[in-house]
Amino acid sequence: MKSIRMLAAALALSLVASAAAGQNWPDKPVHIVVPLTAGSATDAMARLIGQHLSDALGQPFLVENKPGAAGTIGTGAVARAKPDGYTILVQSASYTVTPVTYPNTPYNTQKDLAGVTPLALLPQALVVAPGRGINSTQELVARAKARPGALTYGSAGLGTANQLNAERFRIGAGIDTLHVPFKGTPEVVSEVLGGRIDYFFCPVNVCVPLIADKRVVALGMGSSRRSAALPDLPTTVEQGVPESNYDFWVGMFVPSGTPRDIVDRLYAETAKALQNPTVKESLAKLGAEQNLIEPRAYDVVLRKEIEGNAALVKASGIPIGGTQ
Repeated sequence: MKSIRMLAAALALSLVASAAAGQNWPDKPVHIVVPLTAGSATDAMARLIGQHLSDALGQPFLVENKPGAAGTIGTGAVARAKPDGYTILVQSASYTVTPVTYPNTPYNTQKDLAGVTPLALLPQALVVAPGRGINSTQELVARAKARPGALTYGSAGLGTANQLNAERFRIGAGIDTLHVPFKGTPEVVSEVLGGRIDYFFCPVNVCVPLIADKRVVALGMGSSRRSAALPDLPTTVEQGVPESNYDFWVGMFVPSGTPRDIVDRLYAETAKALQNPTVKESLAKLGAEQNLIEPRAYDVVLRKEIEGNAALVKASGIPIGGTQ
């Protein structure tokens, strides 16, 4: 009985400490780690949200870029950080891919990190060069089936969102095409415009001006729903290619063990920031669409997505331990 009372007292003290931590947080600068280069959509989103959190909470939210090894360097730094709410990770959907493609990282994504919320979806559009003479998703699929292994698609690297979207499309359509990875999106776009790559799942913020200038032809959205930036462009699923959708997102994470009150407050303040008209306008310019999910539900979504990506990587033959 005494041990039970001691346990109950310890639990009560823990809850009080957690509540106090949430009320006092933050009382010093907070570091936001982005495991990608400056200038990326993920980086832009981290800086946008960080500035509004600084304004709302009265402490600097400082963005630090720690790119390299497909994002595992920066992600690992946050996984090893003290779980006190002063180190935050903002990462793209590759967060749920690297546990599969890089199984030997010195941290465990599902054990060492916890989700706060996805910040936004960044949809991708299936595009081709006008000179290809392809004007619909059905025409692309028909040509690929008529010439197995002859058509090429580009991506920003192995295991990136472009490749995962393209692989879901390839499997759903039942076609055989060749993957050509590049170092980044600008390189792929250049190859598509030059007619050296047949098709590409292009981030909306990149392809919208190209579509407007008729430098590329948009065949369909690769996401689960149509994009507000291209509302008249149907998804590839709508056009008869089953399970070809891939939802690319940017999310926020903290080290596991971060006090629940701090996580909940961070979520609440982030949700407020995303409702700010200036933030909404900035996200729209990135082609991003809000996608808030509360922390506990987000962790469930992440586990399911890791499982789904494991199946996709296996089915598509994406190399394990490769580079993005």
